[in-house]
Amino acid sequence: MSETDKFPGWHGTTIVGVKKGGKVVVAGDGQVSLGPTIIKGTARKVRRISPGGYDVVCGFAGSTADAFTLLERLEAKLEASPGKLAKSCVELAKDWRMDKYLRNLEAMLIVTDGADLFVITGAGDVLEPENDIAAIGSGGNFALAAARALMDTDQDAETIARRALTIAAEICVYTNGNMTVEVIES
Repeated sequence: MSETDKFPGWHGTTIVGVKKGGKVVVAGDGQVSLGPTIIKGTARKVRRISPGGYDVVCGFAGSTADAFTLLERLEAKLEASPGKLAKSCVELAKDWRMDKYLRNLEAMLIVTDGADLFVITGAGDVLEPENDIAAIGSGGNFALAAARALMDTDQDAETIARRALTIAAEICVYTNGNMTVEVIES
């Protein structure tokens, strides 16, 4: 039996980050599914952390326990390097890739301090997305496409993020319309 066969098929989550007009918005849905069954519809997968009074908004997709472990590690990195989100993200990605325990964590993060927007993966990636839009999770590609289409309109970052998540929820069966939205200004 392979490692992935030991655990049932957890699916769910769409997280989208949109940077526009001096604001960054991270929005996430609330659905967690186990195979074809919805386990919870009101999960909160977007969080604000404030290590040392420095606000950072994080959205996560994947295993909740794994994501919380990564958020705690990111918070520790930010406390060690206040105001240096890029450095903290790179340090977390290095640990995640190199540490025997951490490399088994299954999650992805979108993080922002209002100035920068990053996607962090367990492959050691710290990605600064093009077009000021990031999206992860089962409906991430749907939300990404919708947000890209809306970026050239006069809509603000929050409206674009909400509309993109709504569109993803209409397409992806593992995404619902129960949103958590956090706004942070640069």
